[in-house]
Amino acid sequence: MLKVNRALISVSEKKGIVAFAKGLHGLGVEIISTGGTARQLKEAGIPVREVSEYTGFPEMLDGRVKTLHPKIHGGLLARREKPEHMEQVKKHKIGLIDMVVVNLYPFASVAGKGNVTLEEAIENIDIGGPAMLRSAAKNFRNVAVLSNPGRYQSILKELETNNGLLSDSVLFKLAVEAFTHTAEYDSLISSFLNLRLAKEDLSQLESEQLSPLPREVALKFAKVQDLRYGENPHQRGALYRDADQAAGLAGIRQLNGKELSFNNLLDLNAAADIIKDFRGPAAVIIKHNNPTGVAECGQLAKAFKAALDCDPLSAFGGIIGLNKKVDEQTAKAIAGSGFMECVLAPSFSAPALKLLSKKKNLRLVECDPASMRRDIFDFKKVHGGLLLQETDARVLRPEEMRVVTRKKPTKAQIEAMRFAWTVVKYIRSNAIVLVKGAQTVGIGCGQTSRVDSVRVALNQAGKKAAGAVMASDAFLPKTDNVQLAAKAGVAAIIQTGGSVADGDVIQAADKHKIAMVMTGVRHFKH
Repeated sequence: MLKVNRALISVSEKKGIVAFAKGLHGLGVEIISTGGTARQLKEAGIPVREVSEYTGFPEMLDGRVKTLHPKIHGGLLARREKPEHMEQVKKHKIGLIDMVVVNLYPFASVAGKGNVTLEEAIENIDIGGPAMLRSAAKNFRNVAVLSNPGRYQSILKELETNNGLLSDSVLFKLAVEAFTHTAEYDSLISSFLNLRLAKEDLSQLESEQLSPLPREVALKFAKVQDLRYGENPHQRGALYRDADQAAGLAGIRQLNGKELSFNNLLDLNAAADIIKDFRGPAAVIIKHNNPTGVAECGQLAKAFKAALDCDPLSAFGGIIGLNKKVDEQTAKAIAGSGFMECVLAPSFSAPALKLLSKKKNLRLVECDPASMRRDIFDFKKVHGGLLLQETDARVLRPEEMRVVTRKKPTKAQIEAMRFAWTVVKYIRSNAIVLVKGAQTVGIGCGQTSRVDSVRVALNQAGKKAAGAVMASDAFLPKTDNVQLAAKAGVAAIIQTGGSVADGDVIQAADKHKIAMVMTGVRHFKH
């Protein structure tokens, strides 16, 4: 059991600290504190001794050095059961500290800002706080260490019940929590700096050759909520938030409808991923992580109708993604489109929200895709490890559009190719997209044969394939793809190129008077 006579309080998150400190003072506990925490406690009428007064040494270096002092760490690390320790602290006039109440600089929230500078992030790396937590936690039999504000009430209640005493089991639990907290904190800093290093010009780092991919990866996610189940009812599932991101799907605001499911969230992520790449009013409908239709138009309602028109049968029960505020006209179009699971948009007008909320099971989710930070890396879990790659953020450059056929694409076809190339990288391979203007008319995805993907897209488009532009996420390996497209009336093709059959494919396009562009860029999505 530990009798708490003296406590050191230094917190960044000050919620609940005044009430806790008042409780300690009422139990006769002497309180030492630093900076802003000390001021707040004094303003609340709580007697506080400043750390600088306690150590006899001023805070310095813009507050970087406050508690890094033998009188602090000696008071935390001294083992009461060892006479030699007690003799040393007495000799050097070091007082014992029985409790440390510390939470750390808000590195996660600062680093999660999209435009944070390296300097700003570094200044939010806490040094003294983790040092005190670790010292106290190492000596947990003699020091209580509180790193979690959620513990204040229960600890205060135990102190009041036991005349200022804390049990050994409580002390041990607090120490484990503190070590977990500092480990997670250091992991966040390491991950942030590794990611920032990957973005920096490595040539500035002397002559040391470093890979832009980190040598080690530490991932930190905090549970947001449990889900009803995973992909299937027999699987448990939960949603976690990336600890160094403030935005994203883990921070969405649901305005209406049933609880979001595991599969809903996967599809919402796919919708946000696609829709964020468009600047004009745009819509996508997602089904099983693939789009059934994508369109960009001058009006959001028209964009939604065009996306729906691509494959209205498959769109049933889908997820709608929109990149602009939902107005009443768009809400009417959605309400009349049949059963849909979710609508994701930056916001909803009052009339739109009222209209769509009449569908009690329709999940309405506020989330602005444009505000989402584009991740540098993409992760995929494999048995016994993790695959890491750079995110496919490649934007098609004009000089990459190499015309290889005698027939040249028109200006309108070039624009349609750009739209199709933006969409195709978000579709499971083998991927084929048929486009007219800025809307998909046919999508073939996830087939093991590219020519089968062409067939699926053409079958979906029907007569709308005539005059369309076709995009392929990789090279066309045989002429059969071109022959099928020509038979349906496809007017132009954009593809990666680089196949040993390129000559034959180009020849087939020339034969059928199809304009063809090769990019030299592949967009597989597995």
